[in-house]
Amino acid sequence: MFASFAVMFSKACEYAIRAVVCIAAHSAEGNSMNLRSIAKETEVPEAFTAKVLQKLVRADLVLSTKGPGGGFSVPPALARRVKLSHIVATIDGDAIYKGCALGLSQCDATRPCALHGHFLKVREDLRRMLERTSVLDLVQDLKEGGSVLKR
Repeated sequence: MFASFAVMFSKACEYAIRAVVCIAAHSAEGNSMNLRSIAKETEVPEAFTAKVLQKLVRADLVLSTKGPGGGFSVPPALARRVKLSHIVATIDGDAIYKGCALGLSQCDATRPCALHGHFLKVREDLRRMLERTSVLDLVQDLKEGGSVLKR
């Protein structure tokens, strides 16, 4: 019933976050990753991974080196600067902050849906979390065993 409320990010955005964290975790150990390895480790189709990575590289959120020994990397200094909000904005834009919780095409402060007022706080909390959480935060949690990238 509340499908649009339950789905916060697009699939592409979910895949992008997983890919960046995966790459950053390997980069922290001094390794870059190729497309095939990223797709396999995140369990995301290779073609989809390629499209997402292209956007992330253009936005300077992921580094790409061509040629033998090349690949994708997110060094620790970059992982510290890149916030989840940067990834979300690159892939999904700002729709997560503006869309209606019930999926109505017309919903705003003058003609709110039944959840509009309640969802404002959820949105603000989400924005705050995305702006404060760095990729490095997620890599550290992953390394400590507090989270996973696949089941």
